[in-house]
This record gives sequence, structure tokens and C-alpha cells, in this order.
Amino acid sequence: MTAHLARTRHFDSALDLTIQRVIRAPKESIWSAWTEPDKLAQWWIPAPLTLRIDALELSPGGAFSTMMSEDGETFTPHVDAVFLLVEDNSRLVFTNAVNSSWHPAFPDPVSMTTEIILSDHAEGTDYQAVVRHGSPEQRARHEELGFFDGWGTVTEQLAKSVE
Repeated sequence: MTAHLARTRHFDSALDLTIQRVIRAPKESIWSAWTEPDKLAQWWIPAPLTLRIDALELSPGGAFSTMMSEDGETFTPHVDAVFLLVEDNSRLVFTNAVNSSWHPAFPDPVSMTTEIILSDHAEGTDYQAVVRHGSPEQRARHEELGFFDGWGTVTEQLAKSVE
């Protein structure tokens, strides 16, 4: 277990979903793909959708707001969240339970807190996304809506963008 995983909150299989894989690139490249708007827009939504980054304020309490489009012209909300923790090149935590203007939110379809964990691996980086939910029903709904397909697709897109 790495130091980063030791700091991770307890994983509760009744509430949490996770995606984990080794990405054959250094942590710094993955961090850059997550934290630079032009790079994030290239992979963090399943293709062929288009992503627009409206806010990416990388500090605790900072706004994280993105919009998505099917035609590249009409955009609808994708994520309206706030960062809880930012540790350079290792951990990024955000939640959509509070929106980017710090108002309590009731996001559709689910409320979640996401933790991105980057750890050294002999072949590159051990990449893990842990998505926490407030109830087993919210977790089940997220899984039914295609969590593994969606997050799996964008994780693959992330890997292709940095490997």
C-alpha cells in the first residue's frame, strides 16, 4: 500500500465505485491532463461529445465546472462541483454535492465525491478513481446508468492521451 492509499478514506463497497488501472506514463503527465483545461477537454467526456471547461480553480473550495455538447454548439451542464483537496501530482478530490458557487446542490442523476489517486508503479502510474455516494441507492443508480462504461471509456481516453 502506498502512502496515498493509506490516506484514502475507507472504501465502502456498499457506497463506492472505483476504476483502477496502470497507465504507462508518469504521474506528472496524468496530473497535467487533469489540471490543464485544454488537455482535460480532450479526454474527460466520452467521444464524440465535446467538453467545455468553464472553471478549473485548483485549490480547496475552488470551482470545477464543465459543460458538454453533442453538436459542439449547444452546451448543457456536465459537472458543477467544488474541489475539496488538491495535492500536486498525487491526489485530486471534488464533489458535486456543493456547486461551484458553494450552494448545496441536488445534482442529477447522482450526488458524489470523486477522489483521483496517482501512485508510482513500475510501469508508469497506478491510476485510481474512487467515486463515493451518499446511499446504496445512489451507488446502484450510478452503476445502472453506466458508471463502468462511462468512467472506463474516459479512463481509456486519458491513457491514450498521455501514453
